[in-house]
Amino acid sequence: MQKSQQPATKEDQEKKPGKPRVVLDTNVIVSALLTPEGTAAQILSLVVPGTVQACYNQAILDEYEEVLSRPKFKPEITQELNYLVIDPLKAIGLPFIAFSSVFPMKDESDRVFYDVAKTAGAFLITGNKKHYPDEPFVITPRDFIDSIINKPVEPEIGSSPLK
Repeated sequence: MQKSQQPATKEDQEKKPGKPRVVLDTNVIVSALLTPEGTAAQILSLVVPGTVQACYNQAILDEYEEVLSRPKFKPEITQELNYLVIDPLKAIGLPFIAFSSVFPMKDESDRVFYDVAKTAGAFLITGNKKHYPDEPFVITPRDFIDSIINKPVEPEIGSSPLK
């Protein structure tokens, strides 16, 4: 059964420990589908089963659908791949009504990603950091994998790694 696209309830919006929230810029989705062995695909493989919690709104879904259906991406990104991304995201993702920011953006079409991430308390994962304000939650796919997913585990004080 597919989750409705109603905005997240207060209970849904409460962060679950150990489950980072993310908003994926469209360029990350495209990169994941064009380069299945890349970092963006690794992130998408964490989103689809719900290992990380994807946040979105209807404007983001509309952009994904519009971009993924562009002729320049065919046949690499087929309609089937489109449904393999969008439908699961709708089913397991967390929809938000974003508070609108007012500062200037380099590309106004990017504002919705920033606003949803800020509202959701999520990481905005993008290959175009320069399009967004310099905020700690705006990160590249590589930074997300290295800093959030593959965090080094601190050894316990007094323990020896040679035990």
